Amino acid sequence: MTADFLLTLAQAIVNGLLTGMVYGLMALGLSVIFGVMRIVNFAHGEMMVVGMYLAWMGFEYLQVSPMLSLPVIAAIFFAAGYVLQRGLISPFIGRPEHQQFLLLLAVAILLVNASLAIAGPDSRGVQMESQFDSYELGPLVFDAVRLHAALAAIAIALLLWLFFTRTRTGKSIRAAADNNLAALVVGLDVRRLYAVTFGVGAACVGAAGALMITIIPVSPFLAVEYTLLAFVIVIVGGLGSMTGALLGGLLIGVSEAVAGLLLQPSLKSMFSFGLLILVLLLRPQGLLGKGPQ
Repeated sequence: MTADFLLTLAQAIVNGLLTGMVYGLMALGLSVIFGVMRIVNFAHGEMMVVGMYLAWMGFEYLQVSPMLSLPVIAAIFFAAGYVLQRGLISPFIGRPEHQQFLLLLAVAILLVNASLAIAGPDSRGVQMESQFDSYELGPLVFDAVRLHAALAAIAIALLLWLFFTRTRTGKSIRAAADNNLAALVVGLDVRRLYAVTFGVGAACVGAAGALMITIIPVSPFLAVEYTLLAFVIVIVGGLGSMTGALLGGLLIGVSEAVAGLLLQPSLKSMFSFGLLILVLLLRPQGLLGKGPQ
């Protein structure tokens, strides 16, 4: 291998790690919801796309940077997720998995078609001065928008960890996830905790959408791709593991970047699903998931 190729490979890995942190934040929402409620959010990619559209609309019509609109978008998603769980999803907890799948698939179809009807099929992106900025560290170049998005994703993940480990509500949610019956016995309002959990998971994916719009344009047709990507990440990292979701996001981000370098960008999914198959063969519970008890 030549020095130029190694430098190009290192640059691709750096870009993959930065994008992978945003992927990890997106998957973190899916992992949190499944880890607590044991419900798989099949509308996850559609929610990601809606978050990207909201950030785009804030920039396009209000001239507000996606980084500045991120807290507002996260708050909107938390409220919407809370209401959605209490009003629609809660009655389906405990029902057969196929009924939960059909419910969330219907939500996904509504979201993607609403996006299509409102914004149209064309790609929408933001044009910011920071997209032309970069930082240099030796021979490596860090795109400013990717670096800012990655740092924001790390900060949000840290806040989420503090929420679950330091707050009363977060500890109650963990207790309900560990033993639902015991949580009910000691008087915890499990229904409210589930709604808060879904709201937190929705806020994560909404925030990830606000970050992702600074990296790539959005179109309604990205929704299915992001849903599949989130599933791949949480399965690779380990279902229900927050740390695993972040690790899975980094691995998938790097695999896509390397695939785009060695092959071509259109084949990047081949690497991601190849990694998924490899993990399922060698460690079915995921890299940081718990094995059968």
